[in-house]
Amino acid sequence: MLCLGLFVFALDTLSYQELQRRSSWKHASQARVGARNASQYLGPGDDVITLTGVVMPEFVGDPVSLSMLRLMADQGAAWVLVEGTGTIYGAFVITEMQETKTLFHVDGEARRIEFTITLQRVDEDADETAEQMISDSMGDLGALLQDAAGTLGQSLGVNGG
Repeated sequence: MLCLGLFVFALDTLSYQELQRRSSWKHASQARVGARNASQYLGPGDDVITLTGVVMPEFVGDPVSLSMLRLMADQGAAWVLVEGTGTIYGAFVITEMQETKTLFHVDGEARRIEFTITLQRVDEDADETAEQMISDSMGDLGALLQDAAGTLGQSLGVNGG
């Protein structure tokens, strides 16, 4: 469906039901006497993608995938966003995640988790090559894996060293 860095959105991880993209362009305006305002194009503005979907662990998706995305967001790194069709959207950071858990088991585990993930494009050069973006993402992968190992070790009560 979609890849953010090396995270693959799919039925067994997170499948989104909606992808919403909002793009803007900057124009400066100067008031003129007796005429319409003068306008000058300043360049591209924000490019924001919002993914919404549902995880139902008994049927589709894995709640651990949301934790993985939170770790990626904690890195603050930009990740290449590539659609399954081959469309490269650019380098994006995770700016916001929202979860709503409902339909609980007796132990408190949610049977249904609705999620919204907001991504913002951060690459400066629209002509930046895909190879460079992928290379940058690979460098950030090492830090992500270290954080994931540390988090897993803490949850298991293992001391690093």
